[in-house]
Amino acid sequence: MFERVLTIPDPVERENLTAFLGKALRLDEAAVVRLRTRTDGRLSAWASTGFDALAVRVVAGSIVPDDTSAAADQLIAALGSAVDGRVDPGFSMDSAWKGALPPDQGFEHVDDVPARVLIDLAQRGAALAKEHGSSHGPPVSLLDQQVLHVDGAAGGVSVTMRTVFALTAMGFVPHTGEDPLKANVDLARIDSNEIVRVRATKVWLRLDARYGSVFCRRENALSLTVER
Repeated sequence: MFERVLTIPDPVERENLTAFLGKALRLDEAAVVRLRTRTDGRLSAWASTGFDALAVRVVAGSIVPDDTSAAADQLIAALGSAVDGRVDPGFSMDSAWKGALPPDQGFEHVDDVPARVLIDLAQRGAALAKEHGSSHGPPVSLLDQQVLHVDGAAGGVSVTMRTVFALTAMGFVPHTGEDPLKANVDLARIDSNEIVRVRATKVWLRLDARYGSVFCRRENALSLTVER
């Protein structure tokens, strides 16, 4: 009997978590994932994206203890060999997790943005990063640029390129199968009804796409280039 047990009976849900871990490892080969039981009984998997944003995907499953961290590479290997849905998450990596998680409740819906808009912004940003970046990655000025402003009944929020990159790099927005940060995705092939939901608290901004969500802390400055 493992002291720490991850249980995901459905093989499709195990594949969903494996896909999430694979994206996290692509961004950071030493990625740590935080597994946490939600109030609705499902399981949330959290990872840092390297863009000052947290990514989360929710799957049907449970974890004991109900809030624990694990090495993404060990966990993805364990998921690949699971036969009965019970997985040993490996050694505890709780001490490696940096910072607190956003709250589960309290987010107000601001507006919905067509997924095409986010993919287009990601491609334009990737082109600029390729032109002006260095071996250390995209320039900080590009990452910090506020590229989208969304207004709603709850007020307005701004989205930085960091957050757009985080959402698309984690593969949360359905597209044509090509990497939007590396290829010219045909925007017309993305369903015009596919949306990304924007929610916010006074402290956190949240983007919810079909395959997961990203969270980042809100900034006060408003320097906008695109409005919705």
